[in-house]
Amino acid sequence: MEKELYVSSVIKKHLETRLGELGSFTWAYVVISKNNMSIIQHATNYPAEWVKLYQDNNLQFTDPVVITALNRLTPFSWDEKITIGNEPFFSSIFEKARLFSVINGYTFVLHDYKNNMATLSLIIDPSKKDEVEQCINLNKGILNLLLAAVHEEYLALTLLSKKSESTSSNRNLFTERENEILYWASVGKTYAETGMILGIKTTTVKFHMSNIVRKLGVTNARHAVRLGMELHLVKPVS
Repeated sequence: MEKELYVSSVIKKHLETRLGELGSFTWAYVVISKNNMSIIQHATNYPAEWVKLYQDNNLQFTDPVVITALNRLTPFSWDEKITIGNEPFFSSIFEKARLFSVINGYTFVLHDYKNNMATLSLIIDPSKKDEVEQCINLNKGILNLLLAAVHEEYLALTLLSKKSESTSSNRNLFTERENEILYWASVGKTYAETGMILGIKTTTVKFHMSNIVRKLGVTNARHAVRLGMELHLVKPVS
């Protein structure tokens, strides 16, 4: 924990200095393990209350900005009307984010060789929308390079530590049984059929699915299956 705080403070100072040369931004640098979607590093000047709410509720699982970034190599703008593919993504996250004015922004994306995703998100203040958007558009190349430089610094600071590696790869979101149930649901099996395949009661299948729904922070099993597939959390069952 002490090392993570040190790394975060160094990264934050670097970003504050470099971004300060371009303008006044509200920003967040986040590193997410694509193995299990856990947040393994962040540095930000977002409101502290919003950061705590986001982390405590694992909102990265239902954040359409994160889900979009997983499938992007280029930067993109976003707001409350963001879609996943060509479909609207129904999430309550913006209802919460609106309280902290985190509803409109621009995100830069980087995927590294450790199967992590790093993002640099800049919030667009509605009162300075034209000014901020112009600044971002004029400096896209610089901001892309800044994310790459900062992430390289992050990797150097952590020395690709075994601790970080084990945290991201060994800590699974779902239990083995939950993964089996999510997998069979993703290929169209009913609760009864899944119970027969696994040799357990239908009520037990429903119990595990309710845990999956809770862990992903969604409202029902259908949404959990869709999100699990979007985030590549569904593991094949041998």
